[in-house]
Amino acid sequence: MPIFDEMYGTDGAVRPAYAGLADWLAAMPDGALERKRREADILFRRIGITFAVYGEGGDTERVIPFDLVPRVLAATEWATLAAGLEQRVKALNAFLRDVYGGQEILRAGRVPADLVLRNPQYQPMMSGVVPPGGVYTTIAGIDIVRVDAERFYVLEDNARTPSGVSYMLEDREAMMRLFPDLFARHRVAPVGHYPDELLQTLRSLAPEAAREDPTVVLLTPGAYNSAYFEHVFLAEQMGVELVEGQDLVVRDDHVWMREAGGARRVDVIYRRIDDAFLDPLAFRADSTLGVAGLFEVYRAGRVTLANAIGTGVADDKAVYPFVPEMVRFYLGEEPILANVPTWSCRLPGELAYVLDHLGELVVKEVHGSGGYGMLIGPSATREELAAFAERVKADPGNYIAQPTLSLSTVPTLVEAGIAPRHVDLRPFVLAGGDKIRLVPGGLTRVALRDGSLVVNSSQGGGTKDTWVLED
Repeated sequence: MPIFDEMYGTDGAVRPAYAGLADWLAAMPDGALERKRREADILFRRIGITFAVYGEGGDTERVIPFDLVPRVLAATEWATLAAGLEQRVKALNAFLRDVYGGQEILRAGRVPADLVLRNPQYQPMMSGVVPPGGVYTTIAGIDIVRVDAERFYVLEDNARTPSGVSYMLEDREAMMRLFPDLFARHRVAPVGHYPDELLQTLRSLAPEAAREDPTVVLLTPGAYNSAYFEHVFLAEQMGVELVEGQDLVVRDDHVWMREAGGARRVDVIYRRIDDAFLDPLAFRADSTLGVAGLFEVYRAGRVTLANAIGTGVADDKAVYPFVPEMVRFYLGEEPILANVPTWSCRLPGELAYVLDHLGELVVKEVHGSGGYGMLIGPSATREELAAFAERVKADPGNYIAQPTLSLSTVPTLVEAGIAPRHVDLRPFVLAGGDKIRLVPGGLTRVALRDGSLVVNSSQGGGTKDTWVLED
């Protein structure tokens, strides 16, 4: 399959959405972009936009690479994406309500019951617990890839604690500061209102008794977490308290935040802590990150957690192939956004195909993330293929496989100048008690190495500002 270039057509002509950007790049003096890139690096270091890389020696705090050339989407392209994203998040929430309720989709055989009920991310103690508005996944990050002018695919659903929105916001802020003249030439849909939209979404899901004026906090595992910059950033932007587990206490059947001279009742917790560490009385007894007794208050409906406990079963890679069926089952609609074709190694026939075609496929661990635990067949050595085949055969249920997609490319500033590099897109979808909210665009992640398809920052990828042009 030929690689789709988002800026240039097959005839070499610039696509309409990129016309203004192409003219601007052509008029840029030699060396100007490189000087601006160095300026951006200084800016990001000053602000402290970092991420952590674990398991490596030396300094694990790194400034995420930022590319100066924006990715551009036409308004019509975004309209299709937005409709598909809203549909998908509605279906994922319906699925979570069902599997922790009547389990109709399992009884109907539309999703294999063992994939859900034996899934490590499934939380049986959530059975019968219905969060306010029936919303389990409040903040979703849906990873999108593009292969041609018409088709966008969902690569992955992130329904637990998706990260990266701070990079989206800071990338836009940096671009507006560095290139105000470029923005003057385009009508770019704004994204800076995301923190306000997030706060309104969280407030809409407060327990009924606190709906008028709820207290919202952001719960972080602390400064050593890889996304701590984002936790601080979002709390500041929303104007809410950033708290750790030790700042909260359960008393009188409510959650309270310790303050100088007293305590304040907490109504909504935007938690950036995994399920297992939320409450040592309900989950891991050795956790020092959570709040003892939190789950009982949550189950009683006296505090809201966003996202809800147990949402990981909806974004597990083994469950992913069934999301289009969820759309049909719960909404009675055909999916607007298609899945990437996927083989499940738990099925003997599909396992045999994967092993026979390992050199052509991307193989992923069903619980893996960040680009770890995966094989990109076409770029693997014979030894790596053989070793990975043994891993798959030893535990086939732990793997899925997908074709090696020809991800679209966009213009990117590299050492040799402007060159195409592969990208994906993570839009952020906010599901509240009143409506679903999206800001136009999302986080574009770019594989900076020539020919690489891995966009994760932990694997050498960077980020770009994503422009949605207004009509």
